[in-house]
Amino acid sequence: MARREEVELIRDRALRMLNSAKHHLSVGDYDIAAFMAEQAAQLFIKCKILEATGEMPRTHVIRRLLGVLRDLSRDGGAVEDFVKRRRSLLIRLEEAYLALRYLFRRYERDEVEELVSFAEEVIEFVRDLQV
Repeated sequence: MARREEVELIRDRALRMLNSAKHHLSVGDYDIAAFMAEQAAQLFIKCKILEATGEMPRTHVIRRLLGVLRDLSRDGGAVEDFVKRRRSLLIRLEEAYLALRYLFRRYERDEVEELVSFAEEVIEFVRDLQV
């Protein structure tokens, strides 16, 4: 198990990233907002895994991280159902990680609003998950 301070640090960092995504969205920095939304969701999932196992996963792929949580969870079926129902948005959120670094892509406000809102949904889902 990880020390409480480590888990709290990572959880706080993830939530600050979500706040950063909201800020960048509000000022029109849509690509940064999309990236920060992805980072917030990714890091929050990693935090939950860290709390349960004492180890920080090295992958950045959200669906893989949710697969780890599925295996650790008391209700893996809920995780599997969430991934199936929200697959398209999970893929779009994962793309934000790559788009900022490697793609010549511009995000539109409505698209990023959806991604930021979805990152919040992921965080809430993971927060309530029993592992």
